Amino acid sequence: MINVSLLRDICVTPGAPGFEKPIRDRVIAEVKDLADEVSIDNLGNVFAIRRAKAGTEAPKKLMVAAHMDEIGFIVKHIDDQGFVRFHTLGGFDPKTLTAQRVIIHGKEDVIGVMGTKPIHVMSPEERTKMPKTTDFYIDMGMGKEEVEKIVSVGDPVTRERDLIEMGECVNCKSIDNRVSVFILIEALRALKDVELDVDFYGVFTVQEEVGIRGANVAAHTVNPDFAIALDTTIAYDLPGAAAHEKVTELGKGAAIKVLDGMTICDYRMVAYMKQVAGAQEIPWQSEILPAGGTDTAGLQRMGKNGAIAGAISIPTRHLHQVIEMAHKQDIKYCIDLLVACSEGLTGYDWSH
Repeated sequence: MINVSLLRDICVTPGAPGFEKPIRDRVIAEVKDLADEVSIDNLGNVFAIRRAKAGTEAPKKLMVAAHMDEIGFIVKHIDDQGFVRFHTLGGFDPKTLTAQRVIIHGKEDVIGVMGTKPIHVMSPEERTKMPKTTDFYIDMGMGKEEVEKIVSVGDPVTRERDLIEMGECVNCKSIDNRVSVFILIEALRALKDVELDVDFYGVFTVQEEVGIRGANVAAHTVNPDFAIALDTTIAYDLPGAAAHEKVTELGKGAAIKVLDGMTICDYRMVAYMKQVAGAQEIPWQSEILPAGGTDTAGLQRMGKNGAIAGAISIPTRHLHQVIEMAHKQDIKYCIDLLVACSEGLTGYDWSH
């Protein structure tokens, strides 16, 4: 159905915001033979470009973006006992840090564990309070002198968790947004021998988790006519969820974004995606995400002329945890929808 081995490799490769080089190198290794041109900008975005077929006059530009970075941390202090204090890179629910392993990427990679005050010595009042990220520290089982041989202030930290298959799903840290990186790579593979009527810019962006910074710069560079963002979205199909709260559900198909907290998708792109999905018999579901944002915002607004923009979203449970879960069939449907949308752009009437 999908290449789980490649998806696993992409998910476990580190790449905190601003420190995307390991995952960037992995992406380039995959796409260098799938595109006509591959380049990197000053911020670290990767552009894999497929040019329109020969003879196409003034081809339109389609930009498809998937961010490479994952939520992580950065070392900000090493105390006298060798414990590391950190600053978050991206949004965290502090309670999910409890009992987790992390990797500090210093002079060499070193494992640490997230620690906080043991419940056995908490006061009754402390036991009732939700933890804060500042309550946690990283314990590497070493003293200050040993730690400082390897770790420095400013080193990135990522979470440690392998990908496993669970039923019809995959489960791992950083499904957000490595599943979209995987989808864009597989779409480039499917389009390799297809003659396109548009210039296709597959862009692997940086620093989305800290403010869609890479997408803003990339869209300004490309100035796309059409744009499709790829990212995960909430699947709140869980016990206690009311029907109107679910956003999306696992196993119900690719999600076509209508809006999120930063973007109202172009109604023409939404209609186009629905039409393509129907014609190709690709299961789909609508996504209205009341809060949060994705690269869609940058793609839509940061080009000189703006773009007719939308997004294909991958339903995902347990977002921003190390147990993110996506359905393998949904992932396949997202690849299929992206490929079909890329092939049919110029045949659609965009005037209404």
